[in-house]
Amino acid sequence: MKGTQFGEFEEIVLLTIALLYDDAYSAAVVEELSQRLERPMSLGAVHRTMQRLEEKGLVHSRFGESTAERGGRRKRLFTVTVSGEQVLQEARKIRNDLWADIPKAAFGGSVA
Repeated sequence: MKGTQFGEFEEIVLLTIALLYDDAYSAAVVEELSQRLERPMSLGAVHRTMQRLEEKGLVHSRFGESTAERGGRRKRLFTVTVSGEQVLQEARKIRNDLWADIPKAAFGGSVA
């Protein structure tokens, strides 16, 4: 995925899709993010980000079964693709390498 921009919010949404695995649809991702980040999330912003991740090939979507509680509408469910997993692994490695290389003195010795 070299050359493809991958922002922090996209990373968080992609991680949340992976976390929710087979139940990752827009409203569920919004709920999970709102709880974990302790702030309200915009359904529109999350949904658009999920669409952008699909355009980049980092997630795949499919329609689930229709349900009575949704008035017969089907959920659009998202799953992480192999490319999405690779991008997340690369981002994790970069972050971990940076954290490991920060001298303790950089934070007044408070870094574990």
